[in-house]
Amino acid sequence: MASPREEIAFVVRSDHRVKILDALADRPRNRNELRTETGASSPTVGRVLGDFEDREWITRAGSAYELTPLGAYVAEQFANLHTAMETEQKLRDVWRWLPREMEGFSVDLFADAVVSYPGPGYPYQPVERVTQLIEETTALRGFGTTVFKSANNETVCRRVEDGMEFEYVYSPDVLEKTLAWNPERVAQAAACENCTIFLHEGLSHGERCGIGIFDDRIGLCCHDAETGLLEAVIDTDAPEAREWATAVFERHRTDAHPVTADELEELFPSSRLP
Repeated sequence: MASPREEIAFVVRSDHRVKILDALADRPRNRNELRTETGASSPTVGRVLGDFEDREWITRAGSAYELTPLGAYVAEQFANLHTAMETEQKLRDVWRWLPREMEGFSVDLFADAVVSYPGPGYPYQPVERVTQLIEETTALRGFGTTVFKSANNETVCRRVEDGMEFEYVYSPDVLEKTLAWNPERVAQAAACENCTIFLHEGLSHGERCGIGIFDDRIGLCCHDAETGLLEAVIDTDAPEAREWATAVFERHRTDAHPVTADELEELFPSSRLP
């Protein structure tokens, strides 16, 4: 009997085996359908089906072939492995910037994520992705460094003045830098009834990570702690990721307090509040 490693190699070293297994996992098919869908020749389809029959992975019903429960199990596990490797490839280049130590964080939460990071000769993709997410939402909750860059701060201020609900937890240093960007602009937005700013004295930003919760998606924004560069934005519409992000945000909000105009003036006298 072949070893498990040899059986894995048997499947993956042939694209036709993988494609035929995937096709049969969807529904029973005859040989002509398998040739059309996989691009394999008739002899190749025949050899693959024969190999699968020898392993008890498929059975024949008339002219159609279908997976046995054993074959369905194999197909499911290979599909899971394929998805896992797709996710790994997607996150590999930005892995160092992700909040891996944050409670509840899991790679599985971001299997279907959109990953934006500075590419060669074009460093603005992450900033533009955050701007797009802000433009498309009617409410934004979050904490940390989701809105940290000037372009994103401007978008938030404009959208708040347009009626977007904004509930955000800042650390003192991030709030100070936000005010330093444009004190008058921030003060105008902060004065809106639909804007609530929280201050969290113990919010750690050693990894410069922020979480944003939008109408349909949640996003992670990761900055380099030393350079301040936005290194990655990862966003997803997965319900499990939204549940995790909401729980993390609510924990931070519980430990924070709403900032009043008087507190802003006291903390950062350079700001000129209305």
